[in-house]
Amino acid sequence: MGDDQDPHGSLRRMLWIGGGQWAGKSTVAELLAVEHGLTVYHYDFHDARGHRDRWIAERVAEGAPVVEPTADRRWVERTPEEMAAETLAGFPARFAWVLDDLRALFTARPAIAEGWGLRPEAVAPLLDSPRRMVVLVPTEEFRQHQIRCLPRAGVLGVAVGDPARAQANRVARDRLVAEDAVRAARRLGIPVVEVDGTRDASAVAALVGEQFAPYLPGPDCPPGQA
Repeated sequence: MGDDQDPHGSLRRMLWIGGGQWAGKSTVAELLAVEHGLTVYHYDFHDARGHRDRWIAERVAEGAPVVEPTADRRWVERTPEEMAAETLAGFPARFAWVLDDLRALFTARPAIAEGWGLRPEAVAPLLDSPRRMVVLVPTEEFRQHQIRCLPRAGVLGVAVGDPARAQANRVARDRLVAEDAVRAARRLGIPVVEVDGTRDASAVAALVGEQFAPYLPGPDCPPGQA
């Protein structure tokens, strides 16, 4: 990768956590960051804010409409398969914006990028080893646990004509997107960790840390020696 593609070396030092919704990616990334003094890039935060603004700007520049489908059209009137296909088709452009964000980042230690939009097939060309990425996915039992226990997982949060169907479509879409990530990861030799609730967040973080071990500085390692 040329210097113009990675001017601060951040992509070469990056660690990646992708996978399914509600698997604990953010929590695991933050636990590892605290233990090893790392920086965390949260995909969802940027995707819902700066990346959305960028999408609107690009649409305006192209003279394309920026009006999005209604909530009912997005969540109720389409099948989960249609929703998953649209989500997967949109990830490549959104990942390009992630790379722009990360190229601007400088850190002497490795950093961790986490989020469901960090797809194995997109990240793989950046890796010098498959061990720099882990895909976390919930088992179906743990997914249902998260839906029962996490308000943001159990409630869609937008007004629709049929909330039950919208939520069911959302859950089914998320399941399909997670399954696609697992298939891609296994094809590329990237480790997959199934989160089933038998390990707490610290134990899952320790398991992911074992995969990342060659690239993690010790807690007492000064910056620049990562």
